[in-house]
Formats: sequence, C-alpha cells, structure tokens
Amino acid sequence: MSLLLQSLLTTFNKAGKKKSAPVKQSKAEKPKPVKVAAKQATTASTAQADTAAREIIAFAREEAEKIREAARTEMRGLQESVKDLQNKLQREEADLDRRAADQSGKEAALIKQEQAIEANKAEIESLKKKQVEKLEAISSLTRDKAKEILLEAVNKKLAKDVADRIRAAEEEIKETADEKAKEILVDAIYHGATDYVAEYTISTVKIADDEVKGRIIGKDGRNIRTFEKVTGVDIDMDETPGEIRLSSYDGVRREIARVALERLIKDGRIQPTRIEEYVAKARRDIDKIIFEEGKRLCHAVGAYNVPHDLVSYLGRFKYRSSYGQNMLAHTLEETKIGMKLAAELHANVDIVRLGCLFHDIGKVVTDEEGSHIELGVKLLKKYNMPQVVVDCVAQHHEDEEFTSKESVLVYISDAISGSRPGARYENYDEYVKRLTAIEGIATSKPGVMEAYAISAGREVRVIVDPGKLTDDEAIRLASEVRDEIKEKVTYPGTVTVTVIRETRAQQVAK
Repeated sequence: MSLLLQSLLTTFNKAGKKKSAPVKQSKAEKPKPVKVAAKQATTASTAQADTAAREIIAFAREEAEKIREAARTEMRGLQESVKDLQNKLQREEADLDRRAADQSGKEAALIKQEQAIEANKAEIESLKKKQVEKLEAISSLTRDKAKEILLEAVNKKLAKDVADRIRAAEEEIKETADEKAKEILVDAIYHGATDYVAEYTISTVKIADDEVKGRIIGKDGRNIRTFEKVTGVDIDMDETPGEIRLSSYDGVRREIARVALERLIKDGRIQPTRIEEYVAKARRDIDKIIFEEGKRLCHAVGAYNVPHDLVSYLGRFKYRSSYGQNMLAHTLEETKIGMKLAAELHANVDIVRLGCLFHDIGKVVTDEEGSHIELGVKLLKKYNMPQVVVDCVAQHHEDEEFTSKESVLVYISDAISGSRPGARYENYDEYVKRLTAIEGIATSKPGVMEAYAISAGREVRVIVDPGKLTDDEAIRLASEVRDEIKEKVTYPGTVTVTVIRETRAQQVAK
C-alpha cells in the first residue's frame, strides 16, 4: 500500500512540473506578442495532466478496492477462526462441567462407601468381641492366656523343627569339617617337613691317646678348673677311653668349649692363659656362626628386617634342643606349618610367621630367670615387636586366653611339630629322677607338708604347715629350696619355687 501511494505521488509531481514550466518560461524569455501559442500549449499540458490524474485516480481506486477486498477476506477468516475457538471453548467448558459433575458424584459415592466400610468394621469388631467373650466363657480362658497357650504350642513345634535342622546341619558340618581339617593339616605338615636333627646335652671330643687327658687336667688340676670356669661346662674324662665328654644344658657354651678344646689339643700348649685366649676366640667364632644361622632361619621363612639382636637369639636355636628336638629345625618346621595353615584359613600370614618364629625365643635367654614364655614376651617388647606377635608368644602354651585366630594357629603349629612321631624323645629315667630330687629337697625342710614338681620340673609347689612356719619363714624357705636345687640338681632352663602357706578355719555343725 505504501509503495502504491509513493508511486502515485511521484507521477503527480512530474505532471505538475510539466504544467508550470512553460508559464515561467513565457514570463521570463518569450515576448508578449506570442500569447496565443503559449495558451494552446498550456491547454494541451493541462489536458494531458488531467488525463494522467484520472488514470492515477482510477488506478488508485482499483488498488484500494483490491486492498479492501483482501482486508474483508482476511477479516472473514479471522472471524471464522474466532468462531471456531469460541465453539471449542464452549465444548471444553461443557466437558469440564460434565467431569466436575461426575467427580462430585464419585466423591459422594466414595464417602458413602467409606461410611459403609466404617460401619462394617464397627460391626465386625463388635461381633469379634462378642465371639471372644463367648469363647472365654466357654473355655474359662482369657484372651491373653489362650494366646499364650497357642504361641507356646507353635514355639514347641518350631523349636523341634529348628533343633532337628540344626542337628542335621551340625552333623554335616562336622563330617565336612573333619575331612577338610585333615586335608589342611596333612598339607601343612607336608609343606613344613624339615630334616630331623637329634640333640643331646653332651658333646664329645676325640683324642689320640689318654696322655692328652693329663695335659688337660694340668698340674694340681689347674687347667681343667680354669677351662670349666671359663666355659661353664663340666669335663668328664673317666667314661670312655679315647674321648672327652663335655656336659652342659647350654648348647652354646658346650659348643664353645668343644671348639676351644679341639684347638687347644691341636696346639698342644695347654695352660690357663692359652685356655682363656682360645675360649675367647672360639666364643667370637661361635657368635658369628650363631648370627649366620639366625639370618638363614629368617630368610628361610621370609622374615626380613628383623632386629640384629633378635637374629642372634634365633641363631642360638642351633645349639638348643627341647626334649631331644633341635629347636632350629623345630622352629623352621613349625613356622612353615603355621604359614600354610594361615594361608588356608585366610588369617594374617605375617603375624603367624613372626609368632611361630619367636614363640620359643625365651628358651635361649640365659641371663635372666623365669619361664621361657615370660622371658620371650619381655624380650620382644624390648625390641618393640607388634603386640599381636607378642600375644602369639604369650598364648602359645595356653597360659593366657587366645585373643586372635593367629594365636590359635601358632599354638596348633607348635603342637603339630612337637607331637608328631619321632620329633621328640625324653629320657624318662632321668626325668623321673629330676622330679623326685626336686620334690625331695623341698619335703626335707622342716614345716613342709607336701611338695609337687609340675610343668616338667620347671616349677615346684611347696605346701607348708601354717602353724609351724610364719610368712617370713616361708619366704626364707623358698630361698633355701631354690639354692639347694641349683646346687644339687641338673636341669634345663629354670625352676620356680612357690611356697604356699594357707590358714583355713573349719567347723562342722551336727
């Protein structure tokens, strides 16, 4: 529309310019005598402009009519669309009214149903109450009592069923567990097998002739006294010709004495100064061997970064035996068994490894008194070993209750290694003599009622008459018995003397 108007205005402007131009020219340039010609020209231009104006007006009318027709057509379309929308809205309003009416009807129906249900519930509760009252009247039992009887009957039946199932499951588990345990133990023992080494408390040194015995004894026995004093072993030269026997429960001392004596015999110059020199050199050599043996034992079971002193203590196992079983072989065997059991049972292998490795380390602690368990625990705490490992050592003879499955495995491994056929032996005659001697020393003292040697002779319990001995005298008695045992009895490890003085008052009412 705007483009059409702009075109009409442009055409009109051009026609106006053509009409007015000759008039200005006639006034400015042409002379007055030619007025007729100018008038004719003006008349022609005016006619031409009128024709153009009429054409423009006709064209404008046609365009305006077209525009009005298009507007009317568009208006009719809009009116029809509005009408359709109004019809749609009316239909939706009618539909919503119908749904609202239906919803109101449903809500009313639900309210009626709820009311009916509540009424039925109340009626049912009333009927139940009446029936319970009738049943209580008939059975002479209250509701709680009847419920108790019913539950008791059900529990009895369930208890029997549960017990039967538990019993069957236990039997099945026992059968399976026994077979599995046998397999695990056999496999563990197989993996822990080591070479058996028999150990005794006596070492022998071969000599070429009995003249050597005289040189060892020396003038007035000074050589043999010096040797026994420096080494701490007893020399016996009267039993068998051609050999000298060295006796001591301390295997390290016995080995030092054996090496030193062999070197002295080879040297031939046996005198107190040379004895001390050779014994000192033998002690240094044996210390090196002990450390190497301890390191070899640790590496054999995969234990590294063990403190140097503890490695040396472990190396002493080479020269120590327990009931004839070499402790180095026993420890290696037990540790392998324990590690295998720990792996099978998903326990901590590292804890079991160290627990088995150190379980008997207290037996080679010779500078203190006490049971090997107490000494071992004290030694491990000194070197800041983990508490779980210390617990394994403290509990491997059931002196304390087990605190972990690793402690149990150390105990089992020790029992397997020590109790297998051929692992250990005991000289029962010597064993009985030792126990009898210990008990005899205690019972020989005045005021002693009874004495019992227990723990394989490692402890003696002395029971005294409280009417004859006071508490102070009981303490003195313990010291006397201890000193006499040290003097007269040969024993491995330590012997603890416990004096018990107890007063009891008893009356019988008749």
